[in-house]
Amino acid sequence: MKTFFYNVIILSLFIASCNNKKETSKTAITEEIKKDSAIVNGSPCDIKLSSIHFTKAVNGADSLIKKEANEKIIFKAGEKSDYFSDPDGKLSNTTAPMLLSKVDNTKPFTLTAKVTPEFTAKGLYNAGVLYIYVNDSFYQKFCFEQDERGNHRIVTVRTMGTSDDNNHDVVKQPSVYMKISSDTKTVASYYSIDKKNWQMVRLYKNNYPKEIWMGISTQCPIDKGTQSNFEEIALEEKSVSDFRLGI
Repeated sequence: MKTFFYNVIILSLFIASCNNKKETSKTAITEEIKKDSAIVNGSPCDIKLSSIHFTKAVNGADSLIKKEANEKIIFKAGEKSDYFSDPDGKLSNTTAPMLLSKVDNTKPFTLTAKVTPEFTAKGLYNAGVLYIYVNDSFYQKFCFEQDERGNHRIVTVRTMGTSDDNNHDVVKQPSVYMKISSDTKTVASYYSIDKKNWQMVRLYKNNYPKEIWMGISTQCPIDKGTQSNFEEIALEEKSVSDFRLGI
């Protein structure tokens, strides 16, 4: 009888060990996928400008843009469209349209655009946005946004499971130049009024996977709809040389 129970215990430990190994293996595989892959729930598109090629449209973005002279893009967004993972879940939303371009994150990159959002009295959180996107749980958005007091300010939101929310400088001009840059190790976001003097608003370690997507978006979390104008859009395979000055 003792031998029987001893064998049962040994068999149970063996099964538990195998299960633990399977779970460890699953975790390792999941982490490897997260490390090396980007998952974009969008559709293929083919929107070429001289300095960027958008090949993925999220939430019907390709049907919401109009290309004008000098490669200006008028980008519309419908009502209550946003990308945000609220810590308590109440405000979570993944409906904002995005135009995205694939980027090799093992190489330096810089995305730049002149952004002019449509700000209105009721357009709380209306914004023109630049993105680094991996999946719905891992991204950064960089916004020229209308705040609760009607101010137009620079905002950064970084999402890793849930989103943070960082309000930066107020900008009085209707347009602002925005830039996200990486040397493969560091990511930083900047804005400028004249495209010469850049103000850094956020800097952190580049922990994104080898393949990422970058692009533009318009959001309208509260109102019935809005649009943003994007000009001088450029995606380059180089980084700023001075991460504090953004030049």
